[in-house]
Amino acid sequence: MRLSEFWRLMDDEFGSGYSRVLARSHAIHALHDRSADEALEDGVGPREVWRALCVDLEVPPERWLGRDLPGAETKEP
Repeated sequence: MRLSEFWRLMDDEFGSGYSRVLARSHAIHALHDRSADEALEDGVGPREVWRALCVDLEVPPERWLGRDLPGAETKEP
């Protein structure tokens, strides 16, 4: 996962304003009580940070992959 995908998922799930506040202030237990920003700065991969945040905040697993993007649907032959 790229960092840009991490931020897209954050914005989709929490809103563009709150996602930044959350990333800066919420201590994620599985990441040794570091915030998402701190963990990313320390070299933890965006996918690991995203999943740990989802677990910590009880985001339902069906939303871990984010919303479907427009135009991403597959066409039936």
